[in-house]
Amino acid sequence: MFNPSRDQVRQFFCTAWQKHLDRLPLVGAEVAAADIAARHPEYHPLLADSTAATTQEWAPEGGQMNPFLHLSLHLAIHEQLSIDQPPGIRAAFDSLRGRMESHAAEHVLLECLGETIWHAQRAGGQMDALAYVDAIRRKASQL
Repeated sequence: MFNPSRDQVRQFFCTAWQKHLDRLPLVGAEVAAADIAARHPEYHPLLADSTAATTQEWAPEGGQMNPFLHLSLHLAIHEQLSIDQPPGIRAAFDSLRGRMESHAAEHVLLECLGETIWHAQRAGGQMDALAYVDAIRRKASQL
């Protein structure tokens, strides 16, 4: 199983973004990574500076969101939607997209995924995929 280090993940996003800016061919997950980065202009200066990207820290205690965690969750959601895994996520996402813009709908999934991961870590167990999809469906029905 692929298990990149923190610096490898950060470098991956910086490289994909730089290749996008330079109009170089993107390969594999770089295509999605560059697209996700393009929808987050607030991260463009950071992505353009790989030294800062690999050395900077973001502390949740200080109310800071780690940009690379955010981008990585987007990438995970992109993959989940492409293969409809966990089952039903694509339909739940489509229901959200019927009520809001696609990027905003992805952020709803991000919130649900983050909460599901947090619960799994807290319980010391596996992520509950059914609870994750159910949370998305509940959010969609509330909008």
